[in-house]
Amino acid sequence: MMDKRQQLIETAFELFYRYGIHAVGINQILQQANVAKKTLYSHFGSKESLLEAVLIYRDDKFVNWLAARMQQASSGKTALLDMFDALDDWFNNRVDMLADFKGCFFINTCGEYGDSTAGAYQLCHDHKMRVRSLIREQVARLALSEDEERLVDMLSLLKEGAIVTAQVQGDKQAAVKARQLAEKILSDY
Repeated sequence: MMDKRQQLIETAFELFYRYGIHAVGINQILQQANVAKKTLYSHFGSKESLLEAVLIYRDDKFVNWLAARMQQASSGKTALLDMFDALDDWFNNRVDMLADFKGCFFINTCGEYGDSTAGAYQLCHDHKMRVRSLIREQVARLALSEDEERLVDMLSLLKEGAIVTAQVQGDKQAAVKARQLAEKILSDY
């Protein structure tokens, strides 16, 4: 049985991801989680601190999932291409643990929080840097003499572009297309 704190985090994630952070009120979270307001405020001082816990929860879940998918590969190139296969599964709702695809929760959150000094915004930045580190680890396995950071930039931008294309344009083949471009880029290395 899930503890009340975790129940609040998972319920808030589900609602925030589906409807948007500002569109969801505390009462809606409490009702769906079947938790008293006192319990919420004993764990989280505000909706913002709940959101920060939700961002940490989603970051851990997403990064661990993506890392596991990429670590199955025998080489850096294969792992980098596997990242796009993993994204394709996510975009097409074949990853139960990530919920139905509604874009990147971190990009969505930044869209609602324009202040780059906000705690939520910083957690989104940190998430993107963690994912970038996964890419960097696999690029390092290629043992390039130079241009490692340039390749990390290209693959990171390609990954982010695929996510936004899948969300905004509804192109569920965005990861497949991005993978084809990644194959071309990687063939130069």
